[in-house]
Amino acid sequence: MYEVLLHQFMSGERAAGQSLNIGALSRELDVSQTPLREALARLEHTGLVQREALRGYRVAPVMTREEVEQLGEARVLLEPRLAYEAAQRTTPEFLEGLREAVEDFRRSAEVADTETEGFDLYWRSDARFHMMIAAQSGNAFLELSYAALGGQIQRFRLFSKFGRTGAVSAAPEHDAVYQAIVAGDAEGAADAMRHHIIGATERLLNA
Repeated sequence: MYEVLLHQFMSGERAAGQSLNIGALSRELDVSQTPLREALARLEHTGLVQREALRGYRVAPVMTREEVEQLGEARVLLEPRLAYEAAQRTTPEFLEGLREAVEDFRRSAEVADTETEGFDLYWRSDARFHMMIAAQSGNAFLELSYAALGGQIQRFRLFSKFGRTGAVSAAPEHDAVYQAIVAGDAEGAADAMRHHIIGATERLLNA
């Protein structure tokens, strides 16, 4: 149920701020309420769902301009360091997985703004790219810090939506990070990641 609801949110089937009635969802999806409650509780921790006293769950509202700016500030402090550390700890398995994420993202870029499947591949490959780098940092506390931001980053992706994902611009930025990591260029990886995060934030603010 978690994946079903996540897909619905990210594909736009359920709008920002929309109420999520557990009884209605149970009937619509033909499942019992228990797995729905568990899925919604997990989604609440990601920031994509909010729970209000006496009113139940709803899809998180659209990010404000201030929230986008503050998330960008947090990411630009953290993610260049993650890329720096990952570039010094590469393995063949990590580089292969990262290459696949970069290629999937590149394939999604041309259709992320026009096709539901393209948007789905866009946000999944983007999430995989960033999470892999965090996991390869070798620092559990840095990785946990990224995980703490992860839900809000998903919310950032959620509100990019069709027509303004910026995927065409982001694809070469991902590739620049990847190439620096492959070369073992820690400083270059950090600089490329910083450029990417600033660019992604500015694209959403200017959309």
